[in-house]
Amino acid sequence: MAPPFTMPAAWPVTRLVTQPGSRPVVRPCGPARAHQPWPGRAVAPLVTAGLLGVLTLSALPSLAAPRIVTLSPSLTEAVCALGHCAELVGTDRHSTWPEADVARLPRVGGLQDAHVESIVALRPDLVLLGPRSRAADRLRDLGLSVQVFDARTHADLRRMLLALGDALQERQRAEDLVRRIDHELQAAAQRVPAAWRGRSVYVEVGVTGPIAASAQSFIGETLTALGLVNVIGAEQGLFPKVNPEMVVRRNPDLIVAPQATALLATERPGWAHVSAVRQRRVCALDVQRMDLLSRPGPRLGEAAHMLVDCLLTLPTPLPPSLQTPLNPAETPLKCPPP
Repeated sequence: MAPPFTMPAAWPVTRLVTQPGSRPVVRPCGPARAHQPWPGRAVAPLVTAGLLGVLTLSALPSLAAPRIVTLSPSLTEAVCALGHCAELVGTDRHSTWPEADVARLPRVGGLQDAHVESIVALRPDLVLLGPRSRAADRLRDLGLSVQVFDARTHADLRRMLLALGDALQERQRAEDLVRRIDHELQAAAQRVPAAWRGRSVYVEVGVTGPIAASAQSFIGETLTALGLVNVIGAEQGLFPKVNPEMVVRRNPDLIVAPQATALLATERPGWAHVSAVRQRRVCALDVQRMDLLSRPGPRLGEAAHMLVDCLLTLPTPLPPSLQTPLNPAETPLKCPPP
């Protein structure tokens, strides 16, 4: 049985920096801290797949050593965090963690294009997938045990982990995992500098367009736990497509986005005047960190710490009355010493 997951010490972050006479660029701040290196991949499908993760519960069968297929990165990570990577016999193309365990597994497509014949050939006792998978009914018709999960909130995630723990006869480990996630969230919140509490943030998760994480999403709940205020309200849905002009009007103090989006931030109409861009308070996340943020799974607490790590490298926000307009081309922003 695989050991339970342990959180890496910390993550390197990237940020928006400028050179005199040029537009902002993204550079890493300081050396990468100790962690398992992950292979680079295309971002768009990864972000999408991560958001579809886990959670609508019906009774799961109790299985001593099941053969498991997962069709969601969040579910793959959950199974492994409960110590059952060894029972995985296949997974989706987007699962990447834990790298050493999932690299050996056959890939059976994704939520929208699962290879049903390949899944059946693996003789799974249990297939775990997200709510938008087109394969669920067909797999059930072929006699396979299928469970569908839809992770929308932190509470959903806790229920999912406990249900999987029961199914895998790992109830105590699941309870410990839930407690650890809660502890990690609390510890991350305690690391947030007082100057950042109550500050506004915009989180973009799409790379093909402005898809945001609202206050209703699990990412939004993480921001709330950290004392930050999401400029995209719950009334707009979980992950709405937003008008970039709305972001300008709401003028967030912080922007969290994929690197590709951050690179183009000043090219969007009006974004050069957004406080986060002018003051160079942008967390530009690489593929691995976007995966971490966008997957509702056992690494939720680690994602919260990753966001705080980024905050600690950014300029401390001043009270609105003391803020002065900045020309991003005038003063280069340097990374803090390691």
